[in-house]
This record gives sequence, structure tokens and C-alpha cells, in this order.
Amino acid sequence: MWRTLTLALALALAGCSVSTPGDPVRVRLAITTSTYNSGLLQELLPPFEESTGIQVQVIAVGTGQALALGERGEVDLVLVHARRREDAFIEQGHGLDRRDMMWNDFVILGPPGDPAGLRGGEDAVAAMKRLKDEGARFVSRGDDSGTHIRELALWERAGGVPAGEAFYLEAGQGMGNCLTLADEKEAYILSDRGTYLAFASRLDLEILVDGDPALLNPYGVMLVNPRRYPHVQAAAARKLLDYFTSAEAQRRIAAFRVAGETLFYPAAEMRP
Repeated sequence: MWRTLTLALALALAGCSVSTPGDPVRVRLAITTSTYNSGLLQELLPPFEESTGIQVQVIAVGTGQALALGERGEVDLVLVHARRREDAFIEQGHGLDRRDMMWNDFVILGPPGDPAGLRGGEDAVAAMKRLKDEGARFVSRGDDSGTHIRELALWERAGGVPAGEAFYLEAGQGMGNCLTLADEKEAYILSDRGTYLAFASRLDLEILVDGDPALLNPYGVMLVNPRRYPHVQAAAARKLLDYFTSAEAQRRIAAFRVAGETLFYPAAEMRP
């Protein structure tokens, strides 16, 4: 049965585990917290494990940490959402066979009162500039995740990251915790739509800005390169990679709902 490991536990097990011939094959998957928080893996992984006998150990961290685990050969494949960083990971020889898996989009959330007046906007950069000009309280992931990377890119296009400003709160936490913090602080935040929908029933935050192509959020999955890291479970990892991009898994992604809402779209439906 698949299980989620904390980063510290995963690294400890990687350093001391010894397999014997009777042990099941285990593949280590580093994924983003947004994917984990959505509940999608509970839909995808059990059928894979049942049909293959391969156990999946899930390590849920930000995109930066997931890629760093891959760069050290401490996982077998990674599922992340920061395309330039993914391409660099491949180009530097740490990974191979990157594939589009699915997509959703980012949204800018805020309190119902919307003191910065963003509601109904479709220009993400203009919205970030307005937040800065108004000094509106904003919660940043601050954790080198894919969401954080996209947030920083939007700030740069809006005139610069407001690091050090009193209204800019760097949490250094996962998406779910940051949504809770933004809700408590009545602050604005950038979130992937999937995690927001998974948490929406617990939040007062509302979607205020969406629909901008700059907010498209594709997810990619790739193998850690066994030529560089011979100890990785290359064969088992490839089976999981093939499964994630198979017709069966893509159907499951398309059918996955939370409270009747679609959280992710299969790669075949990727917007141009």
C-alpha cells in the first residue's frame, strides 16, 4: 500500500534500508504538496500498486526540494510544476524522459471584502502591482515550490518582489498551511486551483483573479537518471511513469472531483 513519508523519514530510510529477495519492490516518488493535498494520489496509486505489486513511497515537498532530492539520487522519479527548472534538471543529466502529466491553473485569492479591489480581474501582473501599490497583506509560500517560483515571476513582472515589506508574509510552508494562514490573516495569496478547491469548504478566501494565460500550471513527471544514480529503482520507476501517462491514469485524472469540481485536466487537454 502506498504511503506518504516526511522528508526526514524518507532520507533516513534511504540511508539505512537494506532490501532482501522477499521484499516488495518500492519506488520513491517526490511530488509537490499541491498534488498531495488535492487527494489525487488516493485515486491514482492503489490501482497501480494492485496491478504491479510495486509499493509507492510518496515524499510530498515543494518543487525545489523534490528536484533537489532527484539531484542527489534520493528518489526514483519526481512530479513537479516548474517547467524551466524541470528542463534544467534534464539538461544537467539528473533526469530523463520528462512527460506532461496534467495541468490546472493558478488563481489569486483574497478575503471576501477584497480591500485591494481585485475582484473579476484577468490580468495577474496588474493584480500583483495593485497589491504592492496598496500594501495589501499577502502570504507567500516562501519555500522554492512551483507556486512560489510562479509567484516570484509575477512579482518581477509587476516591478519587483516586495521582500522585506511589512505586508509581505513569507511562510515557508506547504500550500494547505499557507491557505489556512492567509485565511486567518485575511490576506491575499497565489494558489493552484486544485489545492484551493480541496480546501475551499474550510476557507473564507475567494477566487478574485483567474483566466490569465500567465496562470497556466502544467505538471511534469520524469525519471531520475539511472546512469548517474545506478542505485535507483529504474524499472519500477518507469512502470509508474508509463502508468501516469497511460490512458487509464489520464481518465482517472479527468474524472477526479472534489465537491463536484474538477481539480486537474489530463495532459492531452493542455492549453496551447
